[in-house]
Amino acid sequence: MKAIISTKKAPAAIGPYSQAVRCGDLLFVSGQIPIDPETGTLVQGDIEKQARQVLNNLKAIIEAAGFTLKDVVKCSCFLADMEDFPRFNSVYGTYFGDAPPARETLEVSRIPKDARLEISAVCTR
Repeated sequence: MKAIISTKKAPAAIGPYSQAVRCGDLLFVSGQIPIDPETGTLVQGDIEKQARQVLNNLKAIIEAAGFTLKDVVKCSCFLADMEDFPRFNSVYGTYFGDAPPARETLEVSRIPKDARLEISAVCTR
């Protein structure tokens, strides 16, 4: 039972993929970059500003599927520069509270639209 999840509260996919796919009690959220869903443009600014936009995009998709951030069990985080890690981490931590999901954070050579970060998530109930 595969269901495609889509919301206008998060940016439209910029390629041949879905914002998220629900399969039973699992939700797989595609990687999000700091695109403002209202304008469709990349949010400019420091890593904190971009991280908030990415996490708000993830949250919007997760909630559109009927889940919450408390249902996130795994995030994959990609940074264009690992020097941003401490500041990214401080923003990330404010979204997940006392029981954060499992996670890896990697530095990668390039992210679509030359964003500074991308995050994907897996949720379950």
